Amino acid sequence: MPLYFFRIRNGTICGASDQGTEFADHDAAWKELTSVCAGIIGGISRKLQQNSEWEMELLDEAKQPVFRIRLVAETPD
Repeated sequence: MPLYFFRIRNGTICGASDQGTEFADHDAAWKELTSVCAGIIGGISRKLQQNSEWEMELLDEAKQPVFRIRLVAETPD
């Protein structure tokens, strides 16, 4: 089974998991990413600063992004 890694970025601060997780396929990996993201997005959005960005990615075994969920707070010009 393919191995995936989670990475979270908040502005310039970025961290990726060292321990991979196996999922049967991309669909299973997407479902887990959205489930994990749903569990933490409420807390993230309450602390999000104006004109900032938060993102969560799922990386493949080569640590390349497979999926990305982004939350962007911006002031329209």
